[in-house]
Amino acid sequence: MKQILLIATVFFALSANAQRTGETIAGDQPKQSYAFTLQQAIAHALEHNYSSINATRDIEAAKQKKWETTAAGLPQIAANVDYTDNLAVPLSVIPAQFLDPAAPAGTFAAVAFSPKHSVNARATLNQLLFDGSYLVALQASKTYLKYYENYKRKTNTDVKEMVISAYGNVLLAEESIAILEKNKATLTKTLSDTRETYKNGLIEEENVEQLQITLSSLESNLNYNKRVLNMAYKMLKVALGIDINDDLRLTDKLDQLTVTNLGMAFSQEEFNMGNNVNYLIAENFKEQRRLEYKLQKSRALPTLSANLNFGYNAFDENFTFLNKNQKYYNFSSFGVNLNIPIFSSLARSARTQQAKIAYEQAKTQFTEATQRLRLQYEDARSQYDFSIEEFNTAKSNLNLAERIERKQQTKFTEGLSTSFDFADAQRQLYSAQQSYLQSMVNIINKKAALETVLNK
Repeated sequence: MKQILLIATVFFALSANAQRTGETIAGDQPKQSYAFTLQQAIAHALEHNYSSINATRDIEAAKQKKWETTAAGLPQIAANVDYTDNLAVPLSVIPAQFLDPAAPAGTFAAVAFSPKHSVNARATLNQLLFDGSYLVALQASKTYLKYYENYKRKTNTDVKEMVISAYGNVLLAEESIAILEKNKATLTKTLSDTRETYKNGLIEEENVEQLQITLSSLESNLNYNKRVLNMAYKMLKVALGIDINDDLRLTDKLDQLTVTNLGMAFSQEEFNMGNNVNYLIAENFKEQRRLEYKLQKSRALPTLSANLNFGYNAFDENFTFLNKNQKYYNFSSFGVNLNIPIFSSLARSARTQQAKIAYEQAKTQFTEATQRLRLQYEDARSQYDFSIEEFNTAKSNLNLAERIERKQQTKFTEGLSTSFDFADAQRQLYSAQQSYLQSMVNIINKKAALETVLNK
């Protein structure tokens, strides 16, 4: 879900950015500048992320849908005005003796019973008195709205987790660049000193070449991380719902966030499944199927409605309906309609059984969803606990790798070890540095995943 959400938001943002870029060129609009802590970034994203905005609109649309359903059982008033111009007035025949007693028997005379012009204006009031399906529809409309409210909550949790991950990736890239630049400066000085030693004929050229290889790899890795940082910033901007060309500065530091998210006690909190949004959505789906089953059963109940009509009509051989002396005739009626389903050749029963089967399937899916949520909680808790252990291990390994590298550098400078031993120590150090940084990001991400399950 999070991957789909991120892809959708990236696509939407790039399209919107292309349009805004054109507007900027035309209107010369200045770029916006932002500075966020992680919590400020989350708060901004929950309000401005594109998926979050549309999820809010879904709720508003669901509210309107609910009112549409409610209004179906409220009074409905319609007005109609009909005008007819009989270009050729229809004729009817009657025995000619009705008009002329002297007319021969068996003969007929054509008579026009309709005037050439007629107008009819009426208003109709319809009121539903009883319909079982309407009552069920009212319940279903509440469930429909609840679904989109839960979906909004799920979108928010996904957006939050996505922002935390994107924020951490930016900090990881920045810290990686800082360490690589420091390593590059140290290695450049070592290479320069080694060249001088080689010029004095104290070491072999192979030692210089080995350091050059290591430095080239370091520079390549540094350039790669700079490109990663650029993309990481853009991905974070998309998640935040801001233009990818705007300026963004992160005020939190990776080590600070790591310390904030450390805490084994957090993973021991009791799991209340009723707070999990995926549980609520699964429960909502089951309720929808139950109401659909109830709706099909309600189709066997009679429906009762009433209507009230009131209007005026007028007739004339000429169009005189706008004259104040025109004679209008009023009419009114009241009616009640009772519709009783009796026999549908078992079609109604078949639809009811289908709805019942769908409801039973939904109950089974709900049971499966609860089991999966328990498994998800156990996995998220385990992953978070492991990330803390991994962080402690990576921190210890980094200290050891730094000590080993310093010792090897001293030995290499004094000519007591080869360039290959020194290069191995350097590679081990660089690997330990990256593992340490990644372990800090993992703590932040795994804590976010566990918070999502716990609905924190």
